[in-house]
Amino acid sequence: MTRKAPRRTAERILGTTLALFNRFGEPNVSTTMLSAELNISPGNLYYHFPSKDELVNTLFDQYQVAADELLSASGDVRDVEDAWFFLHSLFELIWQYRFLYRDVGHLLSRNRRLETHFPAILLRKRTALLEMLETLRPSSAATAEESPRDAIAASMVVVLTYWLSYEYVLQPRTALEPENAQDALLRGAYHVMSLLAPHLDEDARTHLQGLMHAYHPVTH
Repeated sequence: MTRKAPRRTAERILGTTLALFNRFGEPNVSTTMLSAELNISPGNLYYHFPSKDELVNTLFDQYQVAADELLSASGDVRDVEDAWFFLHSLFELIWQYRFLYRDVGHLLSRNRRLETHFPAILLRKRTALLEMLETLRPSSAATAEESPRDAIAASMVVVLTYWLSYEYVLQPRTALEPENAQDALLRGAYHVMSLLAPHLDEDARTHLQGLMHAYHPVTH
């Protein structure tokens, strides 16, 4: 049996950093803590990533690439089932890099790269959600009413951005633990889709309500 090649040190550092940032929050994870968890010397850590900001920026870049790829699929949304899957996928990606959202205020206040690049992701989300709303809107909807759809898309982005913070405030000791991920994601997707429901035609709304009932998450 061929032995699997060991992961490169930089990849292992990033994987461990992401896990610790997600569990404890970026402000609470020091490079000393990272070195100890990885069982490497601080010098080895600094060789690969000279500062904690370098770790944050590299993880953010990974998230940005994944987000751009996912958001580009918004044009493939054709019905409410596609929309449910698309929104749940957005929440799954946010969960994977949840430290960015859990500590967003802190990170934006001290990291210039995130300050200048994170807003672009939110705007990209709003554009993608607008595209989805345009596809799903009733054929009888007035074409001139752009503002309501923009407001709906903005509200969806707000829920996507701050849902995990809301979960954390309600249950700060357990909300962001991996075993609670599925319920947290379902609750978030449920509430985002609830924003969409009133703006669908009757058949699509009935279908959506059936999906929401089938996947109804445990509520707080």
